[in-house]
Amino acid sequence: GSLVAAVLAHSGRLDKEDLGTRIGRLSCRVEELKAGPGAGGEVCNMINKKYSEFLPSMESAEELVSKVDGLASNIDLLKAGIENQVQRDLNVAVAEFTELKQQLERDTLVLSVLKKLQEFDTAIKDYNTALLEKKYVAAAQQLEKARSSLKMLESRKGFELKILKALGMELTVQTQNMLYHLGEEWQKLAVWKLPPSKESGGLESALHSELHLHTLPSEEEEITGPPVASVLQAFAVLGELHAKLKVFGQLLLKYILKPLISFPSLQPFPEEQPDVFILRFKSKEPSSDHSSPMEVFYKIQLVFEVLHKYLLNVPLEQPGEDKKEHRVTVAELLGDMIWQELSDCLIQNCLVNSIPTNSSKLEQYTEVIKSTEEFEKALKNMQFLKGDTTDLLEYACNVNSHFANKKCQDVIVAARNLMTSEIHHTIKITPDSSVALPRLPGPAAGDRLRTETTSKPLPNGAVDLENETKLSQYTFSLPTCRISSSVEKLMELAYQTLLEATASTDQCCIQLFYFVRNIFLLFYDVVPTYHKENLQKLPQLAAIHHNNCMYIAHHLLTLGHQFRYRLTNILCDGAATFVDLVPGFRRLGMECFLAQMRVQKGEILERLSSARNFSNMDDEENYCAANKAVRQVLHQLKRLGKVWQDVLPVTVYCKAMGTLLNMALSEIVTRITALEDISAEDADRLYSLCRTMVEEGPQVFTPLPEEDKNKKYQEEVPVHVQKWMTFKQLMIVLQANLQEIVDQWADGKGPLAAEFSAAEVKSLIRALFQNTERRAAALAKIK
Repeated sequence: GSLVAAVLAHSGRLDKEDLGTRIGRLSCRVEELKAGPGAGGEVCNMINKKYSEFLPSMESAEELVSKVDGLASNIDLLKAGIENQVQRDLNVAVAEFTELKQQLERDTLVLSVLKKLQEFDTAIKDYNTALLEKKYVAAAQQLEKARSSLKMLESRKGFELKILKALGMELTVQTQNMLYHLGEEWQKLAVWKLPPSKESGGLESALHSELHLHTLPSEEEEITGPPVASVLQAFAVLGELHAKLKVFGQLLLKYILKPLISFPSLQPFPEEQPDVFILRFKSKEPSSDHSSPMEVFYKIQLVFEVLHKYLLNVPLEQPGEDKKEHRVTVAELLGDMIWQELSDCLIQNCLVNSIPTNSSKLEQYTEVIKSTEEFEKALKNMQFLKGDTTDLLEYACNVNSHFANKKCQDVIVAARNLMTSEIHHTIKITPDSSVALPRLPGPAAGDRLRTETTSKPLPNGAVDLENETKLSQYTFSLPTCRISSSVEKLMELAYQTLLEATASTDQCCIQLFYFVRNIFLLFYDVVPTYHKENLQKLPQLAAIHHNNCMYIAHHLLTLGHQFRYRLTNILCDGAATFVDLVPGFRRLGMECFLAQMRVQKGEILERLSSARNFSNMDDEENYCAANKAVRQVLHQLKRLGKVWQDVLPVTVYCKAMGTLLNMALSEIVTRITALEDISAEDADRLYSLCRTMVEEGPQVFTPLPEEDKNKKYQEEVPVHVQKWMTFKQLMIVLQANLQEIVDQWADGKGPLAAEFSAAEVKSLIRALFQNTERRAAALAKIK
């Protein structure tokens, strides 16, 4: 019974094959038990009994299984039939729905297109009605509605109508028609009467320029509102206001605003008539070359007030904004367009000229700052300027920096003009003369360099060890010479600029101080380059340039010291000095003069090279060549002496002339002592040439214009010409006999031995005298 129950319990989830398999195994087990011995018989009987009871149940179960299988097969067939039929019906429904949806979309699109076409047509009709009634704002708005409808139609992809092209052409025509009418109205409102194009750009052009502003509407226009507002707002709606204002702004700048700034004599002359306001201009005699900022601001403000009152005080509605705070005026739009150019013109042609050139006038500049602030405030009240715009005021308030920049610019222009001016325009500097220096204030009470000048009485018994001998007042003075007048003016310019620095703010003071240093550095670079050719060719200019450099170096030694404690504290700690520039200027002057000395030496040697080594003077041609060379050298030295006369300091003059004359004498001595054979006639002629040099050589020393004062320097030739005594000893040897030469030698202690070596004296003796026993004896004594 339990076995059957188990089978039945599992029959619900076991299939037919599984059940048959288990029954088969059970039958096999029964057969095995039947074959077993003893007790197995009872078991088999019991099993047979149970089996006979179970078999009908199993057969009914098998029958039930077969029925279930048939039922499941029928269900599957029914399910398949239902699915096929429903899917076909569903596909048909979806296709119908899609078709209906597309038809709905097409109908909706057609409906929207028709609606937009209706809106376009309505807008064009309303536009025409408003235009006939001169309701320009409403007409412009209807045109924009029509434009919006057309853009919407054109944006439909895949839906194109041939009519859209015609509608676009119609809209363009109507827009141009509208702009034409607005242009006509605008020309009535603002009428420009300009001079011929040939006169544009000058004072005469401004005097012939007029601006007529229509002020009162006609009787027809009184109904529709102010014509100015209507026209400008219509332009704004159509997007053409910016272009109109740009043209108007450029005309305003060119013919009114810029001329008022540039020409001090030009004055606005407003004239108000019953229906028009006329802005004309007149010319009056200006009080100065440049108008003051106050005058310019007044004239510009007057023009803007007229424009604001009669033309530009029109509020404009911004698209998408309904609040009043978002509304802008035409004046604000015009200001945005022209303010940058106008402010630049005001700065460059007005405020720049008002910057003081003297630090003492800086305090008076507060009036300009106040006037600038009031001018910007007035423009902001008229809405020409935005609230955060302060270009003019910022420039005016930065006056200290602009003062320094302008001062530097003016000074650099003046300095460069002086540096590039002619060097040969000179003035005479003497130890008694002084530059026209500015009067500096006395030392302050706290200056570190202040010393007591009163002497204290000595105690009893004390000895005063102070040297009673005092230095001359000219000890550290620049010697008498000539310098370029431009250099003296340049030095005065440097002093004046430093004096300005002492009265300026710290930043300005530092800028001016270092700018003065830059002036001298500029001189160092510009003058030698700009005047290079003249300095190389003209010895007088080289001498003047030498003096100029020494003059500048002389002043640079004490220039910083004079202003040291009157400049800003930053410069008082050793930075205020020019001493570091002194060696460079001295070297610059010396190099230029030494280069000229080398040129002169080269010319002297070139002339002496044509003397044919002073050999064979018994040949007339050779003698003439040597005499010509000597004369040319003397002529060159005399010319140099005249060129440098009263230009170089006396000591420099004598040293320079002495060096050149010494070089000429040394060259002559070298060439004569190198001769191997000198006949008696040669010796006489050589002596004659040397005598010419000795007699006329001192005459080249003429440092002063007064002839009687030059004798002193001519007598001091041996001091300045190192080979002078050597040359005179050579003359003695040329005319002496053997005994006289031996006596001049005096065993190496005589004057001849002081100038010539033993070998040189022996060479001269061999050249002058024939080979005799007397010559051999004389040569033996020269050692």
